[in-house]
Parts: sequence; C-alpha cells; structure tokens
Amino acid sequence: MGLKLQLNSDLISRIIWLSGCFILFLVVLVLFILYLRIAWHKKVKYRMTDVPSFEEPHFLPAMMSVSNSLLTSGYAVRFWFDIDAIYTARLEAIKRAQKTIHFETFYMTPGQRADDFATALMERSLAGVEVLFIADSLGVSSISQDYWQKLKAAGVGVRFFHEFNWQAPLNYNIRTHRKLLLIDGEVAFVGGTGVSDHWDGIMPKDIIPPWLDLEVCLTGEVVVILEGIFMQHWLYEGGVASLRAELFKPAVTGEFNMLVTPGSSPSASSSVCALFYTTFLAAKKRIWIASPYFLLDSNSRRALLEAKKRGVEIRILTMGTKNDKTLVYYAVRQGYADLLTAGIEIYEYQPSMMHAKVLLIDDTFVSTGSANLDPRSMFHNDELNISLAEPKLANFVETFFVYGFSKSRQIKMSEWKRRNILQKLLGQLVLSFRWQL
Repeated sequence: MGLKLQLNSDLISRIIWLSGCFILFLVVLVLFILYLRIAWHKKVKYRMTDVPSFEEPHFLPAMMSVSNSLLTSGYAVRFWFDIDAIYTARLEAIKRAQKTIHFETFYMTPGQRADDFATALMERSLAGVEVLFIADSLGVSSISQDYWQKLKAAGVGVRFFHEFNWQAPLNYNIRTHRKLLLIDGEVAFVGGTGVSDHWDGIMPKDIIPPWLDLEVCLTGEVVVILEGIFMQHWLYEGGVASLRAELFKPAVTGEFNMLVTPGSSPSASSSVCALFYTTFLAAKKRIWIASPYFLLDSNSRRALLEAKKRGVEIRILTMGTKNDKTLVYYAVRQGYADLLTAGIEIYEYQPSMMHAKVLLIDDTFVSTGSANLDPRSMFHNDELNISLAEPKLANFVETFFVYGFSKSRQIKMSEWKRRNILQKLLGQLVLSFRWQL
C-alpha cells in the first residue's frame, strides 16, 4: 500500500514538473515572439510640419537628413520593366566588365538564369576581372554547394550575409534584400529582380507569364556611393574592402541630384519609413505606388489618408491572385478597407506576379529599389532605394504604371466585402504577424 502511494506521489510530482516545464516553454515562446515583433522596442510616430514641395531647393537636403539618406548626383541612363530585357542588360554589362564586378542579391534559385549568371561571372573572373558576390544566406538556400564551389574555383569572391549563428540567433531575422550590380566603378544596376527563373513565370507548381518588375541603370557620382555601401556589407561578412581610385572616381558636373537610402536594420527609426512618409506628405498632385507586399505601417497609412484628404490622386499597384506568397496576398487584401473608403484606388495585377517597388510622386519625383511598403523592408531588412526628380525616368515610370494599371483589376469595396470567410480569417491571422512577413 505504501509503495503504491509512493508511486502515485511520484507520478503526480512528475506530471506537475512536466506541466510546469510546458507552461514555462509557452511563456518563453510568447516572449520570444513578442520580442521578434518589436513589442518592447520604441515605435516612432512620424509627425512633420512645413514639408517642402519637390520643386523647393531645400527638399532634398531636408529629406536626406530626416531619412538618413545620402545626397549625391548621377544619371539614370537606362530603365526596363521587361524581365528578359533586365536579365539581358545585366549579362551584357557583366561581359563588358574590364576591372570589377560587385554584386549583392537577396534571392536566387536553381535554373537557367542562375546558370547563365554563374557562367558570365566565371568567364570574367578567369579573364582577370575582380568579381565579388554577396548573397543573402536565407534567400539563396536552395542553391547547391556545387554552384558556389564552381564560382570560388574560378576566383569569384563569395560571402553569405547572416548565416545562422547560435551565438547571435536573432541576427538571422535581419536579411539583405538589396539587388545591386556594380561594373568597373562606373555603372550601377538597382531594382527588385532576383536571379531566378521565377521571374520568367516558371514557378514550382505552374507556369505563368513573366513577372512585372523594374530596374534602373545609373552612372555618375552615385556609383561611388553605391560602391561604398557594397563594401560595408563586404567588410561585415569578413571580406577585405578596397578603396582604390578606380572605384571611387570624382564626380562629373551636370548630373541630376539624387538620394541613396541604404536602409539598415535593426532600428526603431526606419530610414525607409521616413523616406516613404515624407514623400507622401510632400505630394501635391499624385502618389502612384507599386509594391507587391503592400502592408502599410501606421505612419505610411496615416500619411496616405491625409494626402487623399488634400485632394492628391492615389493609385496603388500590387499583386493579384497569381503571386508567390498566397497567405501574404490575403493579408495585403485585409488592409484595404480604410483605403477604399477614402477613395484610394487599388489595382491588382492579373497576368502574373507584380514584384516592382517604385513610387511616382507628382510630375517628376521617382523612388525605386528593393524596399517594399511593408514592415519587413522598413524594420528588418537591409534595403537600397534611389530617389530623384528626372523627367525621362519619370516618363518611363509613368508608362510602366499605365501598363500595369491596364493589366490589372481595380478593386471596389463591394468586391472586397465579398471575400470568402476563409480568406478573411487567414488574412487577419497572417496580418497579425506582419512584422515578420
């Protein structure tokens, strides 16, 4: 009898101990999730007055200061929104390189585009060109080790941004989302396109038309700034940064002034958020936005609604049903209500994935690069955007938007309300984790 009571007592004690461990685990898990969602970090509420218009001479210096951007100059010499044209322009520039090729990207997958890219890099490296390659460790995780070994064997310098480290596990949540190609210290390509057949519409489960994206080719002093930004990450991941004269050439006069916004994380005060917020406040006529993962933070949402009250035309071009992240699409749609109520026009691109990240403000101001209008780009990723007022680029971007709108469905409030209950529930659930999407 005594033995039986002892066994029962031991069993109860074990159950209590296991229950305590389970409860402790849940508490730690919840605290960890809250930490990742920046629940205990200071959230900046942007409030500004006397915001200058784009035509006023102090607009760019003011924007530079408030968004922690770099004021420089240069030319937007070519621009594309056709996927094959973007890849062709990149490869042609790589093949012409005589001294240096510096490339940083977030996303790559096995396939023809990655193979063509590797072939071009290896050929130039074997010809004596310095080739440095920074790849986000998470974004290129599907690429085989054989791929990297071939590049290294040809003399290509390869570094992986934020490989997982048990000593600093939370750093893995910070990614480099930049897409930057630098040739000979003279030419830069900036945009949102990764190195993947996905952009050609070749998806894991089906085949769709090529994605819609945008890339800009730049020359001038801005390339010097971009070389420095590349070297920051190269140093960070253990590389040796060269500051030789051929990479950091003097400025050429007569260039257009432009801002380079190298958003870096983690930070409660977001350079990217400040950039978007201030441009929305400065708008007088129109705000046209292309962003696939359109998950507004409270500052940007408030600024857009205030702009609409001022009579600014606001159109948003975002992804539709053919996309690469269905759950994120539901979360994006979940946030339409107050925008549609205010009269903001929302267009969902129909042929395929809309992946471009670009703003067109009023007549001539353009901002484009890697940053989405979502919390991850603003607060977790290292991003890169270029902003300038340049008529030819603005005309091209307007053509891009007109094309995008013509291939899209404008979402009306009546249609939005007819979403099925599953989409609503999933959208709300995913939206609650929007800081990590």
